[in-house]
Parts: sequence; C-alpha cells; structure tokens
Amino acid sequence: MSEHGPVDDVPSVFDDDEEGSGSGVIRIASVAALGGLLFGYDSAVINGATSSIKDVFGTSEAGLGFAVASALLGAAAGAMSAGRIADRIGRLQVMKIAAVLFFASAVVTGAATNLELLVIGRIIGGLGVGIASVIAPAYIAETSPARIRGRLGSLQQLAIVTGIFLSLLVDWVLAELAGGASNELWLGMAAWRWMFLAMAVPAVVYGVLATTIPESPRFLVAQQRIPEARKVLTALLGERNLEIKIERIRATLEASTKPSWSDLRRPTGGIWPIVWVGLFLSIFQQAVGINVIFYYSNDLWQAVGFGESAAFGISVFTSVINILTTLIAIALVDKLGRKPLLTIGSTAMTFSLGAMALCFVTAGVDAEGDLVLSGVAGPIALVAANVFVIGFGMSWGPIVWVLLGEMFPNRIRAAALSLAAAGQWAMNWVITVSFPALAAFSLGFAYGLYTLFAVLSLLFVSRFVRETKGMDLESMGGEIAPRNPKPTPEAS
Repeated sequence: MSEHGPVDDVPSVFDDDEEGSGSGVIRIASVAALGGLLFGYDSAVINGATSSIKDVFGTSEAGLGFAVASALLGAAAGAMSAGRIADRIGRLQVMKIAAVLFFASAVVTGAATNLELLVIGRIIGGLGVGIASVIAPAYIAETSPARIRGRLGSLQQLAIVTGIFLSLLVDWVLAELAGGASNELWLGMAAWRWMFLAMAVPAVVYGVLATTIPESPRFLVAQQRIPEARKVLTALLGERNLEIKIERIRATLEASTKPSWSDLRRPTGGIWPIVWVGLFLSIFQQAVGINVIFYYSNDLWQAVGFGESAAFGISVFTSVINILTTLIAIALVDKLGRKPLLTIGSTAMTFSLGAMALCFVTAGVDAEGDLVLSGVAGPIALVAANVFVIGFGMSWGPIVWVLLGEMFPNRIRAAALSLAAAGQWAMNWVITVSFPALAAFSLGFAYGLYTLFAVLSLLFVSRFVRETKGMDLESMGGEIAPRNPKPTPEAS
C-alpha cells in the first residue's frame, strides 16, 4: 500500500500452490470486508431520511443533493490518505480508525440539529467510507492466494451491497414502527434519526473484530517484525517454504519504488492508454446512475405515486436483488471472464434504463403536479429498475473493482489505481448531487441520460477493454507490458 493508492506493486505474497488454512484466509478476508458493509450502510442509509431531512430543515433540491453527496467528499479525502497512514501504523490500526469514524458519523448525523451538522456527520462517515474502500481490498490482496484472488476480491463488493440492504431494511423497519420516517420513535427522536444512529452497532462490531485478525505479513516484514510475520504466515499457510516466502517479501519490498503520478506518463508524452481505460471504467461504473437507485429510490417511487411504505419495500427488494446478482458475479468472474460479464451487464442496463426513461417520459400528472405511472407503466418501471440492478450487480459493480486491481502493470499500479478511484468518487458525486435537480426538471430526461452512458459503456468495453482472466499480473499493461501475452492458467 502507498500514499498513492490502495495496493502496492505486488498484490499478494502467496503462490498458487500454497497450502494452509483456506478457511483462515476466508475468515480474515471476511472480517476485513466488514469495512465494505459499513461503506454500503453509510452510503445508502440516507435513502430513508431524504424526505424528512427536506421537511425538517427546509432544504432545497440543490441543498438535499449536496447533503446526500457530502459523504463522497469525505470518501475522496479518506481514500487518498488511507494508504500513507496504513504504511505508517499498519492495516489493522487503520481499520479501527475507520470504525471510530463510522461510529462518530452515526452519532453526529442522528443528533444533528441543522443541515450543517448533518453534512459534517456525513463527511465524517465519508472519511470512513474512503478508508474502508482502500484498506479492505489492500488487506485482502496481501493475504489471499492468487488462485482465488478474483473471488476474495469480490467479497468487498458483496459486503458493500449487503450493507446497502441492511441500511434499507433498517430504514423500512424503523419507519414502519413509527408510522412514518418523520414520526417520533424512541426517546423523543424521529425514526429518521434512528436510521443514522443504528450504524453505531455494526461500527462497534467492526472495530472489535478488527482486533481478532492478524496484521498483514507484508507490513510486518516492512517494519522488520519478522517473528510476527513468520507466525502469521505459518497460521495461514503452514510451514512449507516459509523462509522462502519471507525472503520473497523482502525482495519485493526492496525492489519496489515509491509510486509517483509521473509514472502515468509515457516517455514520449501523454498518459499511458491503459490508465485511460481504468479511469473510464470507473467513470462509467457511476455514470449509469446506479447510486441514484440506492440514494434516492424512496423519493423516486413516491414521486410516481407509490406510498411511503411501498417505496421502502421496493427499495429493500431491490437491494436483495443486488446481493444475489453479486453472488452470481463472484461465481463467474474466474470462469466466464471479466469482459463478457461487462458486455452482458452493459446490454442489460441499456435496455432497462431505456425502458425506465420511456415510462417516466410518458407518465401522467395528478392534480398536485406529481407524476403518476398509470396502467402497465408502473409494473414496467419496477421490473426495469430491478433488471438494471441485476445487470449492474453481476458486472460493473464487482468486475470493475477486480479489473482495477489486476489490469495495470506493477510499476504504475498504485498511481493508476489512485487516479481511477478519484475518477470514481468524482463521478459518483456529480451523479448524486445532480439527481434532485434533474428529477425536478424531468425524470425521463435523467434516465435518458443514464441510458446514453450505458450505451457508451457497451461501446467502450467492446473497443478498449482486454480480457484478463487467467493472465498473471506481470502480463498486464497494454503497451507497458509485452503485447498479446499468453494466458497463464492459475492452479485450481
């Protein structure tokens, strides 16, 4: 890990033929991925509170969009600083810091007396989100055998979508108990405040469990804590070739150079093409509007005629679909490949987003000026929204993270990942902050725009994305790596 990105030049210190406790590797990867669960929870929990926040604080559409998107500002800062901090104090200490930030965010947002305090709480939580988005994949990469790299790496996305599901489920349950998100629930506080406060529970669990897993062996070797590194490697992999593994870690650390933004430039000028590919993968992942579904779906469905309870139920169902399709991606990523899944996903998103845009463009208006989906338009929009989530969940959600972790050559991996992550947070912010204003103008126009991005993502994958299934990491990198490298099958 470095100050420039979430992983170092060598994403794993393990060989394909290593033995040892597979269950132990899965367990520590699962604990690390809990940061992703809080990532998902913190990102989506505001979905159930948007209408209440707007009413309680008298917020405009633009103000609401900023409040929802403010967490992304903290996320960008957290992601950029997590690597440097983790290199100094260790991966586990950074996980604990993220847990504290999530806990603080829960308290501040839940108790906020004005919009400014709510935004501060969201930014604090965003710092935790940014840290978790970096530290979990890095830690998993540094403790994972290459033969299951794709599947263990996808645990982060599975944890994120599970966190989204839990947040929407909690929102729904609390709103039902109170008879509405704005109604008083416990201790004189409205249900929407308890939606934020509930995040304190998984934050504490994450912080406690982070004390039960070992430090990254690569960090331990870098800190000259060889006996501890030997103990961790023995527990995970057994004693076979132990000293050779430690020497290999030492050698890679000595050979590593500090990543720099200048690494992204070609000697002849300009940015390496593979860097542009990674950046646009990140941009398209967010530009199709997936987070609109998870940040604003309650408002969206209420705006077209569904009641509050029904809107909560639809959001929870959609999040379940997201989890199931992520499991499909985990099962197929190391078998079917990365590019075919992205192609299938882009196609599904294009048709489903197009159907939603058509439904909203042709929607009627009631006496109060609100949209109404009459006849078959309502069911079609519901089905299309869930097909969109299916298409994204089995492809662009997890596969982009897998590709970003493996598509760049060793020399520029950290800096390129940092740039791609920055592009992802930036586009996420743009889509999130702009949706309320776009929706007020025309939901049909908003979803037509997302449809256009889905079409462009399909063309982009077809033209520029290389398949990386079965290729060793040294074969990655377009012009930087040898051209047309032959796939090197990983041991099963």
